[in-house]
Amino acid sequence: MALMSESKTVARSASSVQPPKRLLYGPGPSQVDNRVYKAMAKPIVGHLDPYFFTVFEEATKMLKVVFGTENPLTFAVSGTGSSGMETAVANFVEPGTKVAVFANGYFCDRITEMARRQGGEVVRFEKPWGETFGDDEAAEFIQRERPQVVTYVTAETSTGAFQPGKAICAAARAVDAVVIADCVTSLGAMPINVDETGIDIAYSCTQKGLSCTPGLAPITVSPRAWDRLKTRKAKVQSWYLDLNLLNEYYFQTPHKYHHTASATLLYGFHQALSLIMEEGVEKRWERHHQAHLTFIKGIEAMGLRLHVAQGKRIWNLNTPCVPEGTDDAKVRKILLDEQGIEIAGGFGPLAGKVFRVGIMGPFATTSNVRSFLRHFANALAASGYQKAQAAGR
Repeated sequence: MALMSESKTVARSASSVQPPKRLLYGPGPSQVDNRVYKAMAKPIVGHLDPYFFTVFEEATKMLKVVFGTENPLTFAVSGTGSSGMETAVANFVEPGTKVAVFANGYFCDRITEMARRQGGEVVRFEKPWGETFGDDEAAEFIQRERPQVVTYVTAETSTGAFQPGKAICAAARAVDAVVIADCVTSLGAMPINVDETGIDIAYSCTQKGLSCTPGLAPITVSPRAWDRLKTRKAKVQSWYLDLNLLNEYYFQTPHKYHHTASATLLYGFHQALSLIMEEGVEKRWERHHQAHLTFIKGIEAMGLRLHVAQGKRIWNLNTPCVPEGTDDAKVRKILLDEQGIEIAGGFGPLAGKVFRVGIMGPFATTSNVRSFLRHFANALAASGYQKAQAAGR
């Protein structure tokens, strides 16, 4: 009786979920179109229902366009972006595998840790956070180390730096290594061109450039990498992320039960991709690029500079430097409390030194960027930055 009474008391005191209104200008999650929310409110079907796989197949076709690939093994792993990273590492790194990591930010370090936990022999080419790797030095590193797996991050969320991959992939092919590319922030906002670049395994997330909710990790695996997977000596240590088992579930007929995949997340993913197809992927990339240029112009008008050099910047994740004497946490608090605007600060060696501002999805427009810049300038001024001005008026 006591438990029943307590249950009723809790039920009476519990309120319905009423999240505050937020404008998501951080590094992720990004703003989600209402049509995605509506799709996710549809009734669920079972994870072996024919309709589930109809939606899955349609989503896969659209995902290939966004990735820029014809790889048959292209789908979304059940889990956040880090599950995509771990899927890539767990399947292609086993004890004794030599793994080359291009390390210039936090997520390169996460790849390193995952590879070491798989028993990989990790070698790193390190640069300060925010710098990128030139073609010649990247090729020389790979030629010298001759690894079996090469990893790099296309768009490093911790720094705002974009890393081109063609030279890395060409050098890896020359030593018969497979390439894993982290596309968590770039997919959907910048060209990835998996096949043209020569990437073997690429993974991402749904809550950044794709402007969907968190919970899925898009991944694509080349036939070359799939053949390599078949030659590994030991079983993949992760049962849940074993690509062999996932392939049997998603792509084989009859579908072999593996886990209870979420129809709700799949509906949202499908709708987010549909919106990209409706706009046109090239137009979407260009929209993000133009929004990025507008952002830079406004930031420079305030007397600020960006942490990453021109020509090496991510379009949809910007890192303006915190002005000397300014408390970045105070600026972010003002934006959140007064405007409901969320941005992020730096961490690691960039803690207190940069803001991380995402201009993604629905917010990647000139009008939205100018609106953000006005509020950002006002928050900087309220924090004591003397040069702040209402940019973009």
